[in-house]
Amino acid sequence: MHDIRAIRDNPEGFDAALARRGLEGMSSSILSLDAERRAKIVEAETAKAEQNKASKEVGAAKARGDEAEFERLRALVAEKKADIARLNEEAGEMDARLRELLMGIPNLPLDDVPDGKDEEDNVELHRWGNPRNFGFTPVEHFEIAAVRHGMDFETAAKLSGSRFVLLKGGVARLHRALAQFMIDLHVTRHDLEETWTPVLVLEDMMTGTGQLPKFGEDSYQTREGWWLIPTAEVTLTNTVHGDLVDHASLPRRMVAHSQCFRSEAGSAGRDTSGMLRQHQFEKVEMVSVTDAETGMEEHARMTRCAEAVLEALELPYRTIALCTGDMGFSARITHDLEVWLPGQDKYREISSVSYCGDFQARRMNARYRPEGGGKPEFVHTLNGSGLAVGRSLIAVLENGQQEDGSVELPAALHPYLMGAKRLSSEGKLV
Repeated sequence: MHDIRAIRDNPEGFDAALARRGLEGMSSSILSLDAERRAKIVEAETAKAEQNKASKEVGAAKARGDEAEFERLRALVAEKKADIARLNEEAGEMDARLRELLMGIPNLPLDDVPDGKDEEDNVELHRWGNPRNFGFTPVEHFEIAAVRHGMDFETAAKLSGSRFVLLKGGVARLHRALAQFMIDLHVTRHDLEETWTPVLVLEDMMTGTGQLPKFGEDSYQTREGWWLIPTAEVTLTNTVHGDLVDHASLPRRMVAHSQCFRSEAGSAGRDTSGMLRQHQFEKVEMVSVTDAETGMEEHARMTRCAEAVLEALELPYRTIALCTGDMGFSARITHDLEVWLPGQDKYREISSVSYCGDFQARRMNARYRPEGGGKPEFVHTLNGSGLAVGRSLIAVLENGQQEDGSVELPAALHPYLMGAKRLSSEGKLV
């Protein structure tokens, strides 16, 4: 959420930043509502002062025996009491409208984020690894012989409908091994704290990280009112919801492996084959809670943590700086990692690493106490996939596929598969 004081101080800068996002300027309507709200508050305070003054004079009029003045003052006290209640109610309604308005506005991009409208304007930062030269035409993951038994879309559709998958045998073990490998790498090499979180959360938690109120259709809600998390970003970031933490405890670096749920609203017709875009999937998610001084340094660090997973898995990738028109709602800057998928003959997103500044913290009222005292300040938050497990499975299968239908597996996964190095064309780990 945005700081109304910052908008008051620099409305032109606020509108210019929104224009980089492809949005119309909003400072005029925001400040008009804010001014009206503040005027109501001043009116209420003035009425309160007049009520207090009249209340004091009531006793004096009664003591003098001045009945007319006594009655006039009593009526004035009642009138001011009613005015105060009305003005406070009106100010409260305006405050709610202002908060709702500010809640619906995306974060402002940093100055060095490239300008652009969509993914065509994103900027490649670097590449790692070379796509393999196959002596045959590589196929997509679900067409590989080794995968056909272990990736069952028909049974999943019978159970749950479209965009679900049932994993079995060697493919299921490989999927599990990938998640375990990622968690171990982040904990042992990157010093992230392993965390296990619920997948059902209260509405305030979804609001805190920006999924609500604007993007409710993208997620699932139970009849009891809980929301299914679209990523563990929601739970990990909200661990500081409403808290005042010590500065010495920052940065807090967490990682969690969780089930994730997305309705994929608006994605009809996109990636309908295979398991690239599912309603239920798994991710290993990284979250950092830090301060303004170290936020960008932490963003570079988190990007490297995600890149390290792809390098360990020997998967070619490229790192992309998202342009202003392609960034997510809560982000100030985002780096996407795109892994090479030979079956599609293109790079596809496998991780998004975003720095949100204090945008989420304002929604959560999450602050820290500066060392040496002083006024509490909002924390700064970051999140990133480290990595999407299903998409990592796809990448391992497609990049390791052999002409006989088997799949050679990355050396980093061998210890997690009881020494198995290959997925045979029959779908067995050998």
